[in-house]
Amino acid sequence: MYYIYDNQDRTKTVVLTFLRSELLSDLDQYGYVEGDVQKADAEHLVHGRHQTQDITQDGNIDIVTRRLDLKAAWCREALFPYTKSPVMDNVTLDDVLDNTETYVITMTVPADFSETTVEYLEQLIHNLLVWWALYYWLSITKPEGAEKWLALAQDGEKEIKGALARVCGRRRRPLRPF
Repeated sequence: MYYIYDNQDRTKTVVLTFLRSELLSDLDQYGYVEGDVQKADAEHLVHGRHQTQDITQDGNIDIVTRRLDLKAAWCREALFPYTKSPVMDNVTLDDVLDNTETYVITMTVPADFSETTVEYLEQLIHNLLVWWALYYWLSITKPEGAEKWLALAQDGEKEIKGALARVCGRRRRPLRPF
């Protein structure tokens, strides 16, 4: 995270960077634990354990990447008051899978924006990306374990919106009758 001052010190630019390698490392660890606690009474359950633990392996990584991309875009949109930027002319998008090495969220915030709020948002977004991807993966490989990760992801979304509401909350204007 870093700050750049703009507009005669009235605003700051904050850049949040999320490394794909860090996100995948967390997904690997959670996937391993979820698979390890899975009961392996029959052969098909052993295969299920292996599928759960192989969340970031070849082939599976493409599914996870699409989920990370989607949730990163959601986060940028959820932070809209601070991330909005005009669309460029003649923009063309496609659905070709791109293994993004970093997810970047650039925010323009008021000069008095709290650094603690930025740090909180950075932690929430990192966890949200991991929890959302893990939920999606487990909904395929271990549906009985997916719900707790969905609940965590939904709580993370609420926390992000709550942090923004505290910062963007209602402001009072002084009354001036004349």
